[in-house]
Amino acid sequence: MLTDIISTDLNVIFCGINPGLKSSNDGHHFSGKSNRFWKVLYQSGFTPYEIEAVHDTSLLDFGYGLTTAVARATSRADELSKEEFDESLESFTSKITKYRPKYIVFLGKAAYKAFSKKKEILWGEQSEDFCGAKVWVLPNTSGLNRGFSLDSLVIHYKEFYDSISTS
Repeated sequence: MLTDIISTDLNVIFCGINPGLKSSNDGHHFSGKSNRFWKVLYQSGFTPYEIEAVHDTSLLDFGYGLTTAVARATSRADELSKEEFDESLESFTSKITKYRPKYIVFLGKAAYKAFSKKKEILWGEQSEDFCGAKVWVLPNTSGLNRGFSLDSLVIHYKEFYDSISTS
């Protein structure tokens, strides 16, 4: 299993849908070669340099953390069932309540849709909080997400970064 990178009162917790097989095997978040998470964080301003997945815990130094909605690793997020999201909700809610991040960013719509029970989710800031955290939904950085180019991902993440940098 992939270990959360988390501490209390972080500015942002980024929430992936679930670990990929490579990340789970390596023990490091977003370690798949095609995943663009670390590149996007750097290019959108969250970090002053591109963090390597093996140094994922250094994200805490910037006030950010990492978790997943569902703990089970798969090669594709669409391999998860509705029941797995339902079963994960209680422990996920407890985690967010315990660690009290200012923002939670769901990477992709799947987990937030499942947890919020909403049929339609728009990208960006959401109208409701989640356990006291403000919610944003941003495109998933997985290489399997071909609907978003690197530049497009950076634009979405920079919008979020700019909004929290001025608040």
